Amino acid sequence: MSDPTLTRSSVDGVTLLWDENVPCGVTLAFTERTGGVSEGGFSSLNLGDACGDDPAHVLENRRRALAALGCGDLVDELVNPKQVHGDHVVVIDAGGEVEAARVEAREGADAVVCTTADVPVLLCYADCVPVVLVAPGGFAVVHSGWRGTIARISGKAARILADVAGSSTREVSAYVGPHVGAADYEVSQELLDRFVAEFGDGVRGGGRCLDLGFAVLAALEDAGVPSRGVVDCGISTVRATDRFYSYRASGGACGRHGAIACMRSAGDVTAR
Repeated sequence: MSDPTLTRSSVDGVTLLWDENVPCGVTLAFTERTGGVSEGGFSSLNLGDACGDDPAHVLENRRRALAALGCGDLVDELVNPKQVHGDHVVVIDAGGEVEAARVEAREGADAVVCTTADVPVLLCYADCVPVVLVAPGGFAVVHSGWRGTIARISGKAARILADVAGSSTREVSAYVGPHVGAADYEVSQELLDRFVAEFGDGVRGGGRCLDLGFAVLAALEDAGVPSRGVVDCGISTVRATDRFYSYRASGGACGRHGAIACMRSAGDVTAR
């Protein structure tokens, strides 16, 4: 498997950061906020259904995002967990019931591991760290806020993915999407000290600022994911509100961009 890369491109007005190589048959992308139908603070491609936007707008936005990824025929198969800032990982495997996993995800989860074809997975963000993991035979989508990050949810998901897919964490590639940058994330001294105790001084972003991205990368490395298999887009959502939503920059009222992944059946990949 080639080293992961992220390319910015636009499909029918929807702008994506994605790996055009489709690693291991997995189509994956981080969406930007343009190309949708939402209005006001949700403008325009809001994919979150729990932030106060019109549900009809959210549904249309999700349809457009999936279509841009070549998965427009799978809207009804979408798995979108209720994110609760924990470290629960839902598994959708070939021998399990997709509907049961979907119900479990809606009850509360912050990561989904999937080894089943034609089941798209979406998680939503507005400063937290989005992570997509890919291995031969499957993928995972992870929401890593500070609680999930200190619980090492990305490393946990990488281990579960490797186990379910029958691979090794050395074969896992990781994509880290736009999130609040270290210079923009000031926290309490108590929380910063907790992260330093868990991950070392590298999580210090200066003053009382916390580098969540450093902690995520450390958790992945400790789980066995090789550094050459990790790509970080390096964008702070707080400083790029023209492209991404930021809870901090907007004072708490905003939409959500997304991380989406899907492993298509052979011959079912739709041209973009």
